[in-house]
Amino acid sequence: MQRVSVVGTSGAGKSTLARSLAVALDADFLELDSVYHQADWVPLPTPEFRRRVASVVAGERWVIDGNYSKVRDLVWARADTVVWLDLPRRTVMRRIIGRSFRRVAGRVELWNGNRERWHNLLALDKEESVISWAWQTHTANRAKFEAAMADPANGHLGFVRLSSPTAVRRFLRAAGSSAGSLPDASPASGGD
Repeated sequence: MQRVSVVGTSGAGKSTLARSLAVALDADFLELDSVYHQADWVPLPTPEFRRRVASVVAGERWVIDGNYSKVRDLVWARADTVVWLDLPRRTVMRRIIGRSFRRVAGRVELWNGNRERWHNLLALDKEESVISWAWQTHTANRAKFEAAMADPANGHLGFVRLSSPTAVRRFLRAAGSSAGSLPDASPASGGD
């Protein structure tokens, strides 16, 4: 494991896992949200987004967190492993609601001066609320990543599907102890 893409529904813990994994592997870490969301939540134009991501994936050791289809081809072409956080919807929702309230109440800066806002927490439009986004995309993300695992075009990738917090902790312990040579990177790994 040298180049890892960490994917999953918003609120599943991608950034936390990816940061910890990057430390365990002594690899560079990139959170795609931090590149894509410019000041005032303005999206970075796709050509520039792709250029910035391409410069990172050209490296030898990295962990990249995010689901962006605009750059997935770049990331997965160089990746050797995809870690999919496929946690139950109830776990994801508990996490994302708590995280969002903490961020809003604490006025936590996310990326490029952006902060979550109170009025976005209760919005039903998934384009306005990360909570609604997580709820409404959970099932579609599962189908998308199951299809990706089965796609022969991704045969060069080892998929690690982690479906519980316990599986995530075990995976990180194994990453820390083996520093880059985790066994069983397969569609069936990590289930609890």
